[in-house]
Amino acid sequence: MLQRLKPPMLRLIKWLRPTRERVSASTVATERSGTSLRKRSAKPCRVYTPRMDADGNPIARTEERKPKKKVACLIGYCGTGYQGMQLNPGCKTIEGELFGAFVKAGAISQDNADDLKKSGFMRAARTDKGVHAAGNVISLKMIIEDPELLSKVNEELPEQIKVWGIERTNKSFDCRKMCSSRVYEYLIPSYAFLPPKPTSRLGQLIEEGKMEFPGSTREDPVGYQWWSDLSDAVAAAGVTAADLAAIQEHAGENPMGENGLTEVGALAKKVRGIENGARRAFRIDADKLNLFRTALQNFVGPHNFHNYTLGKHFKDPSANRYMKSLSVSEPFVIDGTEWLSVKIHGQSFMLHQIRKMISMSSMVVRTGCPLDRITEAFEQAKINIPKAPALGLLLEQPVYEAYNAKLETFGYEPITFERHAKEMDAFKMKYIYDKIYNEEVKENVFWAFYNFIDHYVSEDDTFAFFTAKGINKDQKVNVKEIVIPNESNANIEE
Repeated sequence: MLQRLKPPMLRLIKWLRPTRERVSASTVATERSGTSLRKRSAKPCRVYTPRMDADGNPIARTEERKPKKKVACLIGYCGTGYQGMQLNPGCKTIEGELFGAFVKAGAISQDNADDLKKSGFMRAARTDKGVHAAGNVISLKMIIEDPELLSKVNEELPEQIKVWGIERTNKSFDCRKMCSSRVYEYLIPSYAFLPPKPTSRLGQLIEEGKMEFPGSTREDPVGYQWWSDLSDAVAAAGVTAADLAAIQEHAGENPMGENGLTEVGALAKKVRGIENGARRAFRIDADKLNLFRTALQNFVGPHNFHNYTLGKHFKDPSANRYMKSLSVSEPFVIDGTEWLSVKIHGQSFMLHQIRKMISMSSMVVRTGCPLDRITEAFEQAKINIPKAPALGLLLEQPVYEAYNAKLETFGYEPITFERHAKEMDAFKMKYIYDKIYNEEVKENVFWAFYNFIDHYVSEDDTFAFFTAKGINKDQKVNVKEIVIPNESNANIEE
């Protein structure tokens, strides 16, 4: 039979026959020891450890063991009242609410109800105290045989947390690692682009810069006319220069006396009311809006963002990030205040990066300094960029462009928020936007931030780089974070 075969086939048969030369030394040693190769290469068996009660006795299973499947849960939430997203024993968190709802709805068994790790839980982005997300993604193994699972989970959740959808994925899916990019939204009132008060320290530095470097900054006649009109309105209300001096002298003191507001406290309240009304009535003009849009385009592309975060050096490779796009909406008015919505789409972000980007771009617009001050901050010189308020920041959604193509080859639906857009918009308006608008009206968060920056006094004039004087590349900068009074430390793991 073998003689009838062609020479190539004979050579193949000879090659496939085991010979002593082809057996490795380790294999020979294994054979001599009497241990089979199958036993030698077998993986150790996983030992089942039963749950124990308080007395150390095994707890018997009370339910039938059901198959689990890897899924991606598309979620949204208002972070107000929560100590962040990530599960933290003893604290009220978004993940704690979600995990509890999954258990109650039967998506996670009682045997796995005591530990997120047992379900392979992972989040696409972690948000801290008070921060919102219109869209976020978590991945885990769940029992999904119940066709009413989504509605049952949402019934167990508070109104300010929603699960938009539950999508099947392949076993290796990790919502954090597989995320191609992320989209964030930042809401900012248009009055934030008013120039610094002329008598503030930053206002004085701007004038000094104009004299030292004439023609290097932009004029803002509309903005300074607003300050002049405000001064006239205060004077028309009967507040004198002496009254304003008294308010300044007693700033920071308790305005309450034994019989209610002190005289100075009452004056300060009166002036604040006039200022608040003027800010709410401000409307940004087309030129300034276009200037802000142009400023934001300086962030698009790959850049070194070491100055736009904390604890990063210029030569640190991890400081390099890629921004895909930045856009600004048309102005819209909510309860008398005009707002802008900024969308930031980037591959990845660092701590406080978005808040510092918003701060930098808004400051170059309101101070009149060259827009390329933004790109100069990508260079080696270290500067101290303040963080814009956390109030306006929310995670819009993670994006899975690259991985969705792979999921489709496996027969799974793509991970996208598009089909939930209508529900998400209604949710954002009711539970997120309204919270932001109401807090700004109540606390004047943005005004407090910019007012603090404008009046900040230091030996090295920390914020002089926002003027015609520019960045002093030879100056040693104290990069310690400047703490703004009443400012939340909330952030997003970007």
